[in-house]
Amino acid sequence: MKVHILDDWFDTLKTLPSFRLLDGHDVTVWTDHVEDVDVLADRLAEAEALVLFRERTAITGPLLARLPKLKLISQRSVYPHVDVPACTRHGVLLSSNMQADAPSYAAAELTFALLLAAARQLPAQITSLKAGTWQCGVGKSLRGRTLGLYGYGRIGKAVAGYARAFGMVVQWWGSEDGRARAAAAEESVAPSREAFFATSDAVSVHVRLKPETKGLITLDDLLAMQPGAIFVNTSRSALVAPGALLAALDAGRPGTVAVDVFDKEPLTDPRDPLLTHPRVIATPHIGFVTEDELDGQFADIYAQINAYAAGAPIHMINPDAFGAR
Repeated sequence: MKVHILDDWFDTLKTLPSFRLLDGHDVTVWTDHVEDVDVLADRLAEAEALVLFRERTAITGPLLARLPKLKLISQRSVYPHVDVPACTRHGVLLSSNMQADAPSYAAAELTFALLLAAARQLPAQITSLKAGTWQCGVGKSLRGRTLGLYGYGRIGKAVAGYARAFGMVVQWWGSEDGRARAAAAEESVAPSREAFFATSDAVSVHVRLKPETKGLITLDDLLAMQPGAIFVNTSRSALVAPGALLAALDAGRPGTVAVDVFDKEPLTDPRDPLLTHPRVIATPHIGFVTEDELDGQFADIYAQINAYAAGAPIHMINPDAFGAR
């Protein structure tokens, strides 16, 4: 099949062992990011299978209408960026392994790295040292402090394990079902949403982005946090209400925000008010970007392509599209 891979910004995938799974296919890798439908339609005109690098490019109805040779979109995990009904109308199968068994340990590790960086003021301390001014302030120990985890899922549970290894107290909040599962597992669930934000020394969000979770974390939630607390988001930017992070920071709560996700990605404006805020620590959506994580993810994605080519597709999101073909 003619396979096109989008958004491999550092041309990494060819260097990973999993890339051998595409032997025998005609593969084109695009290393830049394009949003213009005209450009994408021109680039992908011959594509039979399209590989998506997470949610970096939106696959819309107008684009699909201009890709008559496309048969398969292969990716992993959630797909809010893909117009599934339009895929079905155009006979394009979406295959996506929903990774039901294992969390993204890479994302969990980065979450805890950001928590440590915020607690110990690592970016500012490093900058101060390199400027020849030695120390620039006093950080906080994590041991004995309370980490609030919003979302009782696989990544949150992994982060909880790291926190307990550092001697932290863990408490949970989330959907009614999530709180019930946490309680059934004899985990500590906050008595209320307000208490969760008010009594946590740090809050980290681990919720999938769906229409019903957009704006889940409100300005009132953030303002309920302690002035010295830390808010971490390595999930999705849209989980936080628009403008709430900056408004809360300007109001003095929480003390530090550490984020790996943004409303617009890639974010390349160094003057962006979130990036320039003195109490924000930011990384460029690298939660899942490790060699190990990418190799595992794309092994799944390539396996879906090979299964389709063999006439036995797997992980079908819209099987009617395959039936129509």
